Amino acid sequence: MIYVRASKGGRGKPVVLVQGGIHAGEIDGKDAGLMLLRDIALRGKDNLLDKVDLVFVPIYNIDGHEQPSAFNFLHIRGPVEKGRDANARNIDLNRDYAKLDAPESRAMIGLIRLLDPILYIDCLVSEGFDMQYDVTFTYAGWGKYARHRATADWLEHRFGPAVSTALTNAGHIPIIYPSPIDTRHPEKGIRYSPEGPRYSTGYGDFIGMPTVLVENHMLKPYRQRVLGTYVLLEAAMKIAAEDAVRIAAAKATDCASRPIELLTRWKPASTPIGWIEDFKGVAFDTYVSKASGREEQRWLGKPITFRMPIIGQTPVESVRLPKAWWVPREQTEVIERLRLHGIQFETIQTPKELKLDRVRGRFRLRAK
Repeated sequence: MIYVRASKGGRGKPVVLVQGGIHAGEIDGKDAGLMLLRDIALRGKDNLLDKVDLVFVPIYNIDGHEQPSAFNFLHIRGPVEKGRDANARNIDLNRDYAKLDAPESRAMIGLIRLLDPILYIDCLVSEGFDMQYDVTFTYAGWGKYARHRATADWLEHRFGPAVSTALTNAGHIPIIYPSPIDTRHPEKGIRYSPEGPRYSTGYGDFIGMPTVLVENHMLKPYRQRVLGTYVLLEAAMKIAAEDAVRIAAAKATDCASRPIELLTRWKPASTPIGWIEDFKGVAFDTYVSKASGREEQRWLGKPITFRMPIIGQTPVESVRLPKAWWVPREQTEVIERLRLHGIQFETIQTPKELKLDRVRGRFRLRAK
């Protein structure tokens, strides 16, 4: 894996970390980041580096990127050939932040620990239904579900408005990523919910690192999506530079917090928690497909607006966090991952007798 560090020199400047191609078929971030590096180096945008450094990983999933095909990611409008979703071991790196099964994931977590970025941006492309919005982005726990509030508040109240203004001024139509309840029935609503640490955004929330997921819309032209990502990255560097001290304070607040409980399961709320009054959708009709034999959507390219419900989540199960965990030494994989994540632990040198609560994992098998 290759990364580029763009810097004007000087010690101790905060870092904005950007990555492309965690799904190698969703590759907008690679070209947008390389364009931004070019303009910083050659076309007068070096002032972006006055107060922050930019570290850019063009391709996270190298294995998938080196297996391009016109038949990969058929739902995404360009480029003509795209890489694969998973790596050579068929691991989806966008589900591996906590588990660290893949060497790529371990390398990225090592880089995050080395840099301690004030902002981390993960560039992807969405699935879902058609809509007028072209550049969408989000954060873990959008709305009220973040586990660490200080960094979440900065993302919601500072990053989001600043980036949305920049995108709108450049002719794009941005929105917080509308994760659909049912892609065949957009009117059923979009989902706001907590996130687990297997995703970049969820992992960032768990460790108190402001993390942004960019989800450009799959049916917009590739050029339009890349240019939108470029605008977002440039605006992100400006706001991070302006707010570097504020972000550092938010990170420190979150890292010092010690939650007593952890929400582990939730379910959709029975009624909407809010509405987007004039959601910019696209009209469609339905037909019975001869290929699938079922009713399918045909997007008509006609702009419409409708009242979009926001479906929140109701807690189902929480666990009370212990003061500490006792890990038997034979659990070598657990101990290895503690080291990789930089989680502090002690190794006992002499035998001890302690009274402990025991936790067993629960697994549910389901026939297919």
